[in-house]
Amino acid sequence: LSVLSMGSAAYSQHGQSPGQLTEVDSKYVCMVTDKLFQKEQIPVEVEEKTYYGCCEMCKGKLQSDASVREAADPVSGKTVDKSTAVIGATPTGDILYFESEETLQAYNTSSGN
Repeated sequence: LSVLSMGSAAYSQHGQSPGQLTEVDSKYVCMVTDKLFQKEQIPVEVEEKTYYGCCEMCKGKLQSDASVREAADPVSGKTVDKSTAVIGATPTGDILYFESEETLQAYNTSSGN
């Protein structure tokens, strides 16, 4: 499923160049597979935070494995909680998690696009 075919609810373009990330709403992301989907994913409440999974298996993994609920910001290297991260999608629907809008913008700037 291509990000380019995503509805505007999941994916908002801001003059995106090929290879750049576009910020997306977390409810359209499976936080286990780190993929963007066209429809809203299954909300998973863990310790008063909301994560999203694409299926019952992912839901269970989010509930039982704390490491799945975290990611490293590719710019700062800091560990971020996926429930509060700024989420960027590649043109192919792969997901990266950032600690802030600034590190997402820095990623796009450094990607040369």
